[in-house]
Amino acid sequence: MAVLSSETLLPSAAPVRFVAEDGSRAGEHGAYGEPAGERLKEAYRLMVLGRRFDVQATALTKQGRLAVYPSSAGQEACQVAAALALETRDWLFPTYRDSVALVARGLKPGEVLTLLRGDAHCGYNPVETRVAPQCTPLATQTLHAVGLAHAMQRRGEDAVALALIGDGATSEGDFHEALNFAAVFKAPVVFFVQNNRFAISVPFEKQSAAAALAYKGIGYGMRSEQVDGNDAVAVLAVLDDAVKHAREGKGPVLVEAHTYRIDAHTNADDATRYRDAEEVAKWREADPLKRLETFLKSENLLQDNEIDRFAADAEVFAQSVRDTLNAEPELDPLSLFDHVYAEPTRQLEAQRAALEAELEA
Repeated sequence: MAVLSSETLLPSAAPVRFVAEDGSRAGEHGAYGEPAGERLKEAYRLMVLGRRFDVQATALTKQGRLAVYPSSAGQEACQVAAALALETRDWLFPTYRDSVALVARGLKPGEVLTLLRGDAHCGYNPVETRVAPQCTPLATQTLHAVGLAHAMQRRGEDAVALALIGDGATSEGDFHEALNFAAVFKAPVVFFVQNNRFAISVPFEKQSAAAALAYKGIGYGMRSEQVDGNDAVAVLAVLDDAVKHAREGKGPVLVEAHTYRIDAHTNADDATRYRDAEEVAKWREADPLKRLETFLKSENLLQDNEIDRFAADAEVFAQSVRDTLNAEPELDPLSLFDHVYAEPTRQLEAQRAALEAELEA
């Protein structure tokens, strides 16, 4: 087996970037190819939709329709690019903060928010959607992604798994075990770290002494890259390349996106206790949605009437989210037993019968 040199594995010295903060072109992208204009316009449409969805979901928590909602405001470029970089045959392994990625992949909003509403199970069929359940424990989904990717590889399937990860998850042992296994077996998996600078209240500087999380890949013999996570063009270009690399059997890829969590960790968090308003204001100016809009307009790829249409469509979508979540769920208490074992044990069947008798009494 050929051994890759450290130069082959190392990420770019600076985050890959196609578009500067003001929407003008930037030439910091090396050999990466620029995605086609129509794909970028689709990314913009989905980012508009995703942001409106995020705002609506946040409002629903205040109305008591959701138990909790972890906003991904400011991370739309990462969320949408992760969905667009995959084919329908590929698998996505999201965290609890990646609802916008699921919406961008085409899942119904009511199904996406089922978990956060407190209903049973994950809300959608993972096998049909090729989207794993949103994972709350940090980094455990990385092992699931590697295991499934390795299984698909052994079956000869032409498919890739992409695991979405936060910066806090890179401090977990599961993350390192997953990277090691994936690199040794050259599993077709992409680890996509959205470094939004905080693991709840712990800033990145107190999580890792590494210059960038992307450098963690080289220790496992894995190709790595870092990208400006608020530049949708760059994120899509880098993820396209990473997915292609994994699909061609060249091994896994670790990608770190430098971005920021604009809102609090969840609606139950008070972010003012651990970061100041000036820092948040600075990152608001680096808005990925505005940056992409300015770029597309300057390239004559996006017209004002299309911007208006996408915004109107997002409002219609938000109304559908409200209608779905304002309807009372129809719950079946017996469904509690449906997905515990493929073949229920005698004890489980006895418990189900006891509950059924109590409900009928």
